[in-house]
Amino acid sequence: MKTKTIFEGAATALVTPLTPDGVDYENFGRLIDWQIDSGIDALVIAGTTGEGSTLTDEEHREVLRYAAERAAGRVPMIAGTGSNDTAYAIDLTKFACDIGYDAMLVVTPYYNKATQKGLIRMYEAIADASTKPLVLYNVPSRTGVAIQPATYAALADHPMIAAIKEANGDISKIAETIALVGDKLDVYSGNDDQIVPILSLGGKGVISVLSNVLPGETSQIVKKYLAGDVKTAARMQLDYLDLIGALFCEVNPIPAKAAMHAMGFCSDDIRLPLTPMENANREKLLTAMRRHGVNV
Repeated sequence: MKTKTIFEGAATALVTPLTPDGVDYENFGRLIDWQIDSGIDALVIAGTTGEGSTLTDEEHREVLRYAAERAAGRVPMIAGTGSNDTAYAIDLTKFACDIGYDAMLVVTPYYNKATQKGLIRMYEAIADASTKPLVLYNVPSRTGVAIQPATYAALADHPMIAAIKEANGDISKIAETIALVGDKLDVYSGNDDQIVPILSLGGKGVISVLSNVLPGETSQIVKKYLAGDVKTAARMQLDYLDLIGALFCEVNPIPAKAAMHAMGFCSDDIRLPLTPMENANREKLLTAMRRHGVNV
């Protein structure tokens, strides 16, 4: 039986406000409240945009705990619990299940990579240990390994594997995946410039970086499409391409953190090996934000 849909619309892959001394929980709380009040449909905590890979284990768990308590059930909460160490991913997934998360975002293993057989065994092991559904996260440009359509199909019947965040950028592969898995797995765009194309293939929404800046508007792209107003959704998708481009002109989450700093939500602190945004690119980002009515 198909696992219940986790959310429809837009989920923000939320930045984690930092200072040189650690996590800035005061501003993190403000940011969570603003996102929910602005109409976001779900939140992803400690994923790529949340710098989960450079949080210490203690920070990672405390960030997850704090965000779940602050959100207090107002929107579905998705925990970034992936790792290239399967045992650690299992342990973190169990922790997030225990503190009330609705789903887990589990990225493919980076650096050590994996065969497709290895991916199947890894995801099955994590799913077997989880009491909440998994969203499989495919972002080969960052991890060096891609989940193939046949691999999704092999995993689609697991009761704890519910969805895909697809950021491979290849619409043909995404179409092939959806043709194979049917309604067994929900598909979310992992690229903000492909929200409408993936919706047109049967997708349920987007796990978004853009929605850090424009949560309500990003949600509306999906809601307009699903309500049958395809023209408005497509117009919005195209209109925001300049801002989407600016948010990815340096590696994520550098521009997203710069954007949230400009909006007064947090400092521009970011963990090495990432560094603050280059000034020329920062000006391009601010120009795009102003064009879309963001007060910076």
